[in-house]
Amino acid sequence: MKVRSIVSHKGELFAYMRGDQLFTLEGELSGRIDGDYMVDLAGRKIWRLRGDGIYALDGFEPFGYMSEPRIENEFLD
Repeated sequence: MKVRSIVSHKGELFAYMRGDQLFTLEGELSGRIDGDYMVDLAGRKIWRLRGDGIYALDGFEPFGYMSEPRIENEFLD
């Protein structure tokens, strides 16, 4: 399965994607991708997605970005 890091505009890792699901760094499911949006577990839009960019809902204020997809455990021997 593909995994992507979620990094703030300050360069801080704060979440990750596994497939289309969003997880906290503690491994708790907290949302998913729904079209051009990231939604929480209740289905409420929390961020707008454009390519790898993550933006505020009320415009194009950058919030962060998603890293290049990696295969889970790709670098473990």
